[in-house]
Amino acid sequence: MRRLFPVTYETAAHAFGGAMEGEELHGTAGAHAAHALGDAARTHLLVNREWTLAELAAAYAYPELAAGTSGAPRSWLRANMVSTLDGAAQHEGRSQPISSSADMRIFGTLRALADVVLVGAETVRQEGYRPARARAEFAEARKAAGQGPAPAIAIVTAGLDLDFSLPLFTSPLVPTVVLTGAAAPADRVAAAERAGARVVVAGDGTGVDPARAVRALADLGHTRQLTEGGPRLLGQLVAAGVLDELCLTLSPMLTAGGAQRIAGGPSVAVPHRFELVSLLEEDGYLFSRYRRS
Repeated sequence: MRRLFPVTYETAAHAFGGAMEGEELHGTAGAHAAHALGDAARTHLLVNREWTLAELAAAYAYPELAAGTSGAPRSWLRANMVSTLDGAAQHEGRSQPISSSADMRIFGTLRALADVVLVGAETVRQEGYRPARARAEFAEARKAAGQGPAPAIAIVTAGLDLDFSLPLFTSPLVPTVVLTGAAAPADRVAAAERAGARVVVAGDGTGVDPARAVRALADLGHTRQLTEGGPRLLGQLVAAGVLDELCLTLSPMLTAGGAQRIAGGPSVAVPHRFELVSLLEEDGYLFSRYRRS
């Protein structure tokens, strides 16, 4: 793993005894300093090594958020998605074939930082979702942050066409949340509750209002939110304007075919602008973070 952006004095200082620790290289002064450090330092910035889980957790830490003016808890919703060079979010219906070991380390880290993982019902079915597991490496950090042993899984579903005998419902460390509409089938709601799921109404009809879903999860104490899609759900979140951050893995693969992009559904009237905040690389995979401008 190597960091391509942002470049900081701290990174270069490993080659020069800790000078200028922690300051970003920017502007004219930064350009002069980078030049003064010379080719050895610039080469050091590109050294490839395996990052520890603690380093990944620091790189992907959630921002500190104060309560809103109404006193309601504020949330931060980030998405984690993977795409091939030609824009495919899946291969043969699953994301695993276009992923990598580094991508999975980041996947696990993002889960370990989150209070809740928001996912669409079709993705649950296609990817064979299981409960999030507790990881010893993150146990102390989660406890210090006031989090449970693992994030809850929250499923967005209109018809609740889910297999409630699966471990996702029968044996999670924290109860699985089912987000649905007020007009959802009563028998399926009852089946979800019997299986131990917590059913939350987040829409007036059969479907789920993305903004209401985000607020409902925050009201449950799940303010550090992560969505893993799929593309339809991510498209709905983008259209609703509730996505704060996108963590996008660019896979060095070409698949052709008709696979979905990372976000589907109707387009927004005006494209939403995000800004790049970090970029990592390993084995040709690019791991980017973009935040809403």
